[in-house]
Amino acid sequence: MAARGGAARALALLAARLPVWAWLAGLVVLSTAIRYALGRRIVAPWIFVDELIYTELAKSFAQGGHFLVRGAASPGYGLIYPLLVSPAWAAFTAIPDAYAAAKGINALAMSLAAVPAYLLARRVLGRGHAFLVAALTVAVPSMLYTGVLMTENAFYPLFLCSALALVAYLETPGWKRALLVLAVTLLCYITRSQAVAILPALLTAPLLHGLYERRSLRETVLRAHRFLYGLVAGGALLVVLLQVARGRSILGLLGAYKAATDSHYSVGEVLTWLFRHVAELDLYLGVIPFAALVLLALQGRSLPPRARAFTAAAVTLSFWIVLLVAIFASQPSVQRVEERNMFYVAPLFLIALLLVVRREVEWSRKWLLGAAGLAAALPGLLPYEKLIGTTAKSDTLALIPWWRLQDSLFSLGSVAYVVAACSVAAAALLVLVPRRYALVLPLLVGLYFAAAQQPIESSVHGFRWAGLGALFTGQTTGERDWIDRAVGSNADVAVLWSGNAHAFVVWQNEIFNRSVGEVLVTGDGMPGGLPETKVTVDDRTGNLLRPDGAPVRHTFVLTDTSVELAGRVVARDERKGIVLVKTDGALRSLTRVTGLYPNDSWSGREVTYTRRACAGGTVTAQVRNDSSLRDTPVTVTAVVAGSTVARVSVEPRTPGQVTAALRPEGGSCTVTFVIDPVTVPNLSTHGANPDPRELGVHFDRFDYAAAGGGS
Repeated sequence: MAARGGAARALALLAARLPVWAWLAGLVVLSTAIRYALGRRIVAPWIFVDELIYTELAKSFAQGGHFLVRGAASPGYGLIYPLLVSPAWAAFTAIPDAYAAAKGINALAMSLAAVPAYLLARRVLGRGHAFLVAALTVAVPSMLYTGVLMTENAFYPLFLCSALALVAYLETPGWKRALLVLAVTLLCYITRSQAVAILPALLTAPLLHGLYERRSLRETVLRAHRFLYGLVAGGALLVVLLQVARGRSILGLLGAYKAATDSHYSVGEVLTWLFRHVAELDLYLGVIPFAALVLLALQGRSLPPRARAFTAAAVTLSFWIVLLVAIFASQPSVQRVEERNMFYVAPLFLIALLLVVRREVEWSRKWLLGAAGLAAALPGLLPYEKLIGTTAKSDTLALIPWWRLQDSLFSLGSVAYVVAACSVAAAALLVLVPRRYALVLPLLVGLYFAAAQQPIESSVHGFRWAGLGALFTGQTTGERDWIDRAVGSNADVAVLWSGNAHAFVVWQNEIFNRSVGEVLVTGDGMPGGLPETKVTVDDRTGNLLRPDGAPVRHTFVLTDTSVELAGRVVARDERKGIVLVKTDGALRSLTRVTGLYPNDSWSGREVTYTRRACAGGTVTAQVRNDSSLRDTPVTVTAVVAGSTVARVSVEPRTPGQVTAALRPEGGSCTVTFVIDPVTVPNLSTHGANPDPRELGVHFDRFDYAAAGGGS
């Protein structure tokens, strides 16, 4: 026992003598390893089209030093993140390897948030407490974004750098620190245009700090912070003039958030979504840190000088970040809590919690009860029935654990009551835990973060399954770079999207194969609004034509079997009905299929298959009766020239096929498949988002055999 006690004391002494940089380095390394291991469990991108965009930007920069999406300039996207991960595409030819390497870069970059978090906390806390903040910073559930190719990985540490610069400036105002604040803010903006929200925080933080220090408005603006206000005004004017000189709209400075300016807002709608974002942030943090920052804000004048500077910066940064996100979310096309765009402020609340735990100030009982009561009340008022759903998987992580719990323990309508009870219990701890045990509060928050991450990462609603589902929706060959393996990474491969395959088929194969280049579309464009080439099909010859009438030429084309191209199939994704065709240069379509819903394999009542330059033969349609829609058989009848040539009954769980003999007429052959019955999904099946379509069966592919056994 004595030996063990001596060893423990020796280890404690050694730990105490280690420099803080060694502790931070160890924390970053440990976090990087954990996050990389978890990120590798996500087998494919699934947040579309965002991950595709940043993959394209990184790949194009690695290849040619330009930020392009599908070969076209795409302004409005942050450049720091694709620049950060571009070495992965430069170092590895095989895209799956580059994808894995990018996650390693993600894990390191996001784990480095521990460093500015520590430095920020160290300004107001002791070394041990500051290190605890750093550990909690890399324990937040949103660290799981290291497994996706998104700007969150770069913006999280940079935002904390901007908070650190702002706090340092408020402590000792001066032109050098003002320049530093603006420089870091600009770096954040280049990373993510959402950083425009930092600008009003720079203008209002000195005002709140002046209020805490009992300065007049005139003294604050014209004396204490004249350099900052002058630099902000001059910088803003310069940026506007440069934007106008380039012939671009000033609103273009908002980047992706420019879309928010195209909508009309009501004050009531914005306030509703502001409330929901504040309440959800409270839930995300585990209630106690939220109450802590509210308490600091209420008692700002009684805080020590450095704590006043921190509180002014934390309150204003959090307010403007959440307000901008709430305005964006209130658009009719969004209407969801965008936690993904505001979790960056979490370390500010964690520092506030440690400040409260230290109890350097005698907290007013009235303000303590008020802050705890507010934090306890907000989460229970969220409309969980509206917010819990598929969009929560990527954007609102704090809802996923509750979504998982309601699957088996309680109903969706009961979530608010359970959350309210848990929130009241958490807030009560802040009020009731004795001072000598107060350190248990941040430890409980850490346990809450750890417990929340399990369902977010690995439940059926979590990241891992989302990646698996997205990959399966896009390809099922077993090799994500199957196209490169078939024809080489330098081959000329185009994608022809007919609208009859899921968009993920294009996106997943495009991401994982270097050889895939131009995306051609017939009919309506693909979702996502990315660069693409719209082509038409000459009904007489079947030739594919560009908008200027020129024939489309590519060596290889990836397409679905509803559009059969002249050429030789060199590889295929059998299950998805996707083929890679080697052409003779010019693209010529041999078939046309109508009656399938866009972006889907579902049919309506009728599907028509037409084959050009046809002298007869047969076509076999591979069909499926979806058991999630009905549990009764469906009849599929093949009609040629007004006569029934085949009829099959397709059971719900057994794939079927319908083979029709074709008759040439005018140089082409046509067969119509009639499905009976069709079904309209009801509310009980699809909740608040019913599918209004009449659904027949899935047409997975069409197999043609020419007369005499050819093809």
